[in-house]
Amino acid sequence: MEYRRLGATEALPPTALCAISFGAQPPGFAGPPPGLGVQVNLQALVGTGLTELWHADGKLEAGRDGAVHFASGGRYLAGRVEIDEREAGGLVAAARAAYAAISGFTRRSGHRHLLRMYNYFSDINAGVGDAQRYKLFCSGRAAGFQGLVNPSWPAATAIGRQDHSPLLQVYWLAGEEPGRPLENPRQMSAFHYPREYGPAAPTFSRAMQVRGGMLISGTASVLGHASHHADDLPAQLAEVLRNLASLRQAGGGTPLAPAGRGTLLKIYLREAAQAGFVATYLREQVPAQTQMLVLGADICRHELLVEIDAAHLGHGA
Repeated sequence: MEYRRLGATEALPPTALCAISFGAQPPGFAGPPPGLGVQVNLQALVGTGLTELWHADGKLEAGRDGAVHFASGGRYLAGRVEIDEREAGGLVAAARAAYAAISGFTRRSGHRHLLRMYNYFSDINAGVGDAQRYKLFCSGRAAGFQGLVNPSWPAATAIGRQDHSPLLQVYWLAGEEPGRPLENPRQMSAFHYPREYGPAAPTFSRAMQVRGGMLISGTASVLGHASHHADDLPAQLAEVLRNLASLRQAGGGTPLAPAGRGTLLKIYLREAAQAGFVATYLREQVPAQTQMLVLGADICRHELLVEIDAAHLGHGA
C-alpha cells in the first residue's frame, strides 16, 4: 500500500490491485487501472492528487460477480460494491444488499478472509435516535453479514461524504489467509457496544494484523464506548494518537514507529478550514516517513471532529 501522485500521462504500475482516487473529478493518471478502480467523492484537503494504491503479489485478474466488481492477484483480492439507496429502498436495505453480496461472493472466493473494509455514504449524522443514518447503516450491515459463516470481523471505516449523493460505496481487501483481529485495551470492542448506539452494534475489529503489517480501523477520540473532548480538535487529535499507539502496542509494535516501509495515515476532518492545523500538528507527532492524506468528511458521531485510519507496513506489505 502507498499514496502516490501520478502525472496525467503516467500509467498505473502493473501491480496495482486497487487504485483509490479522492474528489469529484476523475483521476488524473493515464488509462484504466490494471486491477480495480474506486473513486470516492471526498475532498482532498492535504495531499491533493494522491492516489491510494494497493499492490498485488501475483498475476492480476479482474472481473464481476453480480454486484461485486473485483480484482485478484496472488494472496490478495480487492472488491467493490456500489448501491443507490433510492433503488434499494433506503440505507438499511442498501447496506443489507451490499453486505449480502459481499458475504455470498466471499464464501465462493478463494480469498475467503475479509481483512479491511471501507464504507462511504452521505449525511451520516442525519436523523435522530434509531433513525440516525449511521445506526441505519449498522443495522443493514449486520443483517447482510449474517450470510457470512463464522466471520472474523475485519478492520473497517465508515465515513460520511459531504456530497448528499444517494450512493453507498463499500470496498475491501480480502486474503487467502486470515489476519489476526486486534482490539484496543482503551476501548470497548465495537461489536459489544450498548444499546444506546443502535439496535445493531458496529461489526468491525479495531485493527487487523496481516502478513507484513497492521491495518487499523477508523479511530476517533473514544474511550470505552464514549466520545471524549467534544468539539475540541487538539484534544481529540491527541486522544486519537493515544488510541493508535495503544493498538500498535497490542500488536507487538512500538507506538507509531515505522515498520519497514512506514505508515500511511488517512485523516477524515469535519471542518476543512482546520486542515492546515491538523497537518502541522500531526507532522510534529509522527515519524517523518509517514504518508498523510487529509480528507473533508463527516464522522459517525456529531461531536467528533476527526477520525484517522492507518496502515503500518512491513517490508513485504
